[in-house]
Amino acid sequence: MSEAAPAVPAVVRIDDLSTVFGKGAQAFSVHEHLNLTVARGELLSLVGGSGTGKTVLLRHILGLTQPTRGSITVLGRPAQELGGDGASSRVGMLFQHGALFTAFNVLDNIAFALHELHTVPRALAHEIAMVKLCMVGLKPEHARRMPADLSGGMVKRVALARALVMDPPLLLLDEPTAGLDPNGSDAFCDLLRELHATLGLTVVMVTHDLDTLYALSTKVAVLADKRVIVHAPPAEVARFDHPFIDHFFRGQRGLRALAPAPAAAPPAKES
Repeated sequence: MSEAAPAVPAVVRIDDLSTVFGKGAQAFSVHEHLNLTVARGELLSLVGGSGTGKTVLLRHILGLTQPTRGSITVLGRPAQELGGDGASSRVGMLFQHGALFTAFNVLDNIAFALHELHTVPRALAHEIAMVKLCMVGLKPEHARRMPADLSGGMVKRVALARALVMDPPLLLLDEPTAGLDPNGSDAFCDLLRELHATLGLTVVMVTHDLDTLYALSTKVAVLADKRVIVHAPPAEVARFDHPFIDHFFRGQRGLRALAPAPAAAPPAKES
């Protein structure tokens, strides 16, 4: 009898989580008895309707807010410890609109965590930031630009470089392709796919973009009814019987995302 393959270690583990906002008669719950495990190397898309608590869940994973009940561990440690020393070396965060510091140039934005923590001399911090700048597909001459001088796609790349400057094993993404045109979105997905494979990252991504979801996800977790109703590969999730999934995955947008690209027209023959 062959031995069973060893289980892949969990990077994020959420057990019996409940989140309640407000008090007394004004209290309302966003999550109830929510469970989710994200394995090492997984690229998980977190989807759900408006108000289902996707961003709240990211904040819980980051340790920025505490759930009402339940537990969250990140890389084997309670999530609330992420607010302490060394947090940026464990988790990187890419915000929806980049959230660059407008008073800092590109290089200082990327090197921000290194400057704040004083882990390396300033000159070395700039060398590390330059490596990350090139890693995300930007050129050395972009290092001295200010955020106001960048395109939307370049802002996303600088923000990604900043999220990765401490080489964290876990990367959180909030709507990573929001605001990008189709070409920019495809290019950013290609970059994320390459970095995920090259760096061995575990990624948790909130997205409403089905093209991005299908392009990147190894797993999808659907938030509905205040919990994760299914956590599986995209094709399996799309077959799950639930009203939100019927609308999101099997509606017109979902069918367009799954449809094969039209074949290019043959070149016209010269007369």
